Amino acid sequence: MARPSFTSSLLKYRVYVTCLVVIILDVVAGVLGIQAEIAQNKARSLRVWIFRCQDPSYQALSLAMAGVVFLALAQVVTNLSTQFVFVRSKEELQRSSSNKQLAVVSLIISWILFIVAFALLVSGAMANSRSRRNCGIYDRRFLSFGGILCFIHGLFSVTYCLYSNASVQDDRNMNTLEPQLPASV
Repeated sequence: MARPSFTSSLLKYRVYVTCLVVIILDVVAGVLGIQAEIAQNKARSLRVWIFRCQDPSYQALSLAMAGVVFLALAQVVTNLSTQFVFVRSKEELQRSSSNKQLAVVSLIISWILFIVAFALLVSGAMANSRSRRNCGIYDRRFLSFGGILCFIHGLFSVTYCLYSNASVQDDRNMNTLEPQLPASV
């Protein structure tokens, strides 16, 4: 049995390091989102019947924006440091390996989670950027929901990293194992 080459073992470690960095960035983003929600809830508020007026919290604003930055960094690292999986048509996706299919599904879900978590964190931050009280009927939890989605985003981003690497390895193995035509006599 042939030993794995030096470059393939480096690629494997690069994928693991990428996954670790993405998880750390997403966990930090999620914790910052939840901490921003806690800071927002500590701000002075007045509740009358079903209406709630709350003063903005500068600490919640800064925590939420830091969470947005870490979430964006996690998405950038995920997309720039992994092997991109390219599918031209639905038929090609159906004919491809299960690793490639799971990579594509994970990529799509991670982008959806990124967009929703980003929007929730920015909305929560914007609610705290105003210089006057914010009054409304609902008790919004944009920051904590955005923080929770950061954790889920991390799981799907790591799934994408692992399956995209596996699908690239599958493609390389398929190309090296193509049958050769017999030599004519």
